[in-house]
Amino acid sequence: MKLATLRTAEKGTTAALVTGSDSYLALPASDVGALLAQPQWRTIVEKVATAGGNAISGVAFAPLLPRAGKVICCGLNYGDHIQEMGRDLPEFPTLFAKYADTLTGPADTIHVHGSVKVDWEAELAVVVGSELFRADEDEARNAIAGYTVANDVSMRDWQNRTLQWFQGKAFDRTTPVGPVMLTADEADGDFEVRGYVNGELVQHGNTSTLVFGPAKLLSYISQFTILRPGDLVLTGTPGGVGMGMTPPRFLNDGDVLTTEIDGIGRLENHFRIHAPVPANV
Repeated sequence: MKLATLRTAEKGTTAALVTGSDSYLALPASDVGALLAQPQWRTIVEKVATAGGNAISGVAFAPLLPRAGKVICCGLNYGDHIQEMGRDLPEFPTLFAKYADTLTGPADTIHVHGSVKVDWEAELAVVVGSELFRADEDEARNAIAGYTVANDVSMRDWQNRTLQWFQGKAFDRTTPVGPVMLTADEADGDFEVRGYVNGELVQHGNTSTLVFGPAKLLSYISQFTILRPGDLVLTGTPGGVGMGMTPPRFLNDGDVLTTEIDGIGRLENHFRIHAPVPANV
């Protein structure tokens, strides 16, 4: 099954079951995260799917998890990306966090203020479906609600100001997520992840080459912080980011960034790059 968070003209943001290319059934939750917080969410979805429920029309996709409690990202997790960044394979995951304010919709225009080195990072993201704390890999695998598409858009000039990445990764409304969550029971093996700039393929990777796969990542994270339903974990990006090119390449005002994963869907975001802030800020 595929679940989405929709913006509707009448009720605002709401969760929905995707039953076709343009067909949605209303679910009793304000968004997918709120749905997952209900212990019997799978039963709820199955009942709506069986009964038919109320059809929703006149919609647009919202961020899948607009109020995610935790958004945790793994950097340097594909072998080719690690090599293009000139680093060794890591012994432990390289982790950083975002806020829910960072998330935006799969077709939203992304406005960037204060950066002239805006980079792309196409990623598979994992949605947590049940509480995890100090879990082993099997427990973590069983706690995965599903998978979605994300792009960890990065402001490299801010990221490289210090050794800490946070300030270059957490600009408000710059991380598109969606358009849907593919439930884990329908995921068939590994995923092909692709990124395009103005239609040009710049990234292509398969999640089989992740150093730390989804279950291992969730298990590792749960050793130091509790994960709850509706939390989001970005698994890292394959090679082909702009900073790794010779010469480096970054997004320009008016560019279109497309991120797609077979079997889940695609993000298509237009970019508006606004004037940078003064150098001393």
